[in-house]
Amino acid sequence: MELQHRLETFSALLCREDFDLAEACLLIAQDAYPEVDVAHYLARIDAIAATVRSRIAGDAFAEQKVVALNRHLFKELGFCGNTDDYYDPRNSYLNQVLERRTGIPITLSILYLEVGRRLGLRLQGVSFPGHFLVKLRVSGGQLVLDPFCGGEAQSEAELRARLARVLPQREADSLPLSQFLQAATPRQMLARLLRNLKGIYLQSEEAQNTLEVAQRMVMVAPHAAEEVRDRGLAYYKLDCFRAALADLQDYLERRPDAPDADEIRGKAAALRLVCARLN
Repeated sequence: MELQHRLETFSALLCREDFDLAEACLLIAQDAYPEVDVAHYLARIDAIAATVRSRIAGDAFAEQKVVALNRHLFKELGFCGNTDDYYDPRNSYLNQVLERRTGIPITLSILYLEVGRRLGLRLQGVSFPGHFLVKLRVSGGQLVLDPFCGGEAQSEAELRARLARVLPQREADSLPLSQFLQAATPRQMLARLLRNLKGIYLQSEEAQNTLEVAQRMVMVAPHAAEEVRDRGLAYYKLDCFRAALADLQDYLERRPDAPDADEIRGKAAALRLVCARLN
């Protein structure tokens, strides 16, 4: 499937009011794996859920469903967090997570959410600082679960300790946990997934892969001017000068006072000269 068609399919999915998160992730995976059969992998998620469903009573409590889900997904199927090669890009592609049964917090959480949804669990993603989590409202309050660590329930002390790794100690101890446990929307989850990939590809200087991720990112977060800038810079590295100039000019129009505006103006001026010579 050619790139433009893949992007159009992805755009059409995002236009749906309640789009399928797993499907969106599998469409993203088609950039790196063009032959990915989306229906095949969705059926595999269905099958995981069906196995769990067969082991629980029809009137099972949410907590009982979580126990059964954790047992099958993590104990029997062996899904686990990839601690050995965390920045392997395969950890961010849902098809590879299903094949290799390992991933990072965001992809394992998405898989957990999607299987849970098929079981009738009203799970929600949580963009916790530094480590994506999942939460579930139950009769006594809420469970906060970590699919990267086998779906373990997180205590308040454990959540505070996580905060202390990324925030100053005073803030980690005093700020209300509730502000860090807000539910993430499907778009926010896709954005977090794509930012992970973009960071990996920028670090490894893989320009074509960076561009493909940036194109998706602009579609997921169209109001984020910085994402347009980053796509323009990716175009620039690939000598797609007109596309680069259009994106950098768009960025400057949206963020004329941005900290890097002078640097981007310089690049845009150079690009205008290059484009003039191409005419």
